[in-house]
Amino acid sequence: MLKKIANFITALVAIEHIGILVLEMFYWDHPIGRKVFNMTPEVSNLSATLAANQGLYNGFLAAGLIWGLITGRKDIKIFFLSCVVIAGIFGAITAKPSILFTQALPAFTALVLWLIQKNKS
Repeated sequence: MLKKIANFITALVAIEHIGILVLEMFYWDHPIGRKVFNMTPEVSNLSATLAANQGLYNGFLAAGLIWGLITGRKDIKIFFLSCVVIAGIFGAITAKPSILFTQALPAFTALVLWLIQKNKS
């Protein structure tokens, strides 16, 4: 049961990062992106290339988590969840404190669930 919960939360973290990819790569300089990230058109226009690059990295995180889910490899899930936790902590410190709860906490929850399991699969 614990493994199913860990997989479910891991999948939610992957889906969240796909959503972030879409927002940062395709909607950053559009009204929806400006609303989500609370930006003026000037700021979003000037930072669109940077945001697209950041979105791509979020996509890599999602891809890694999905890879772990498909293969069932616990080590892959642990690695990519750790990356999300670290990125979430850094984002909370440097960008927006709520990132700690919206990104880091779900990944940390899944990470803990994977770490407390005894099997190696």
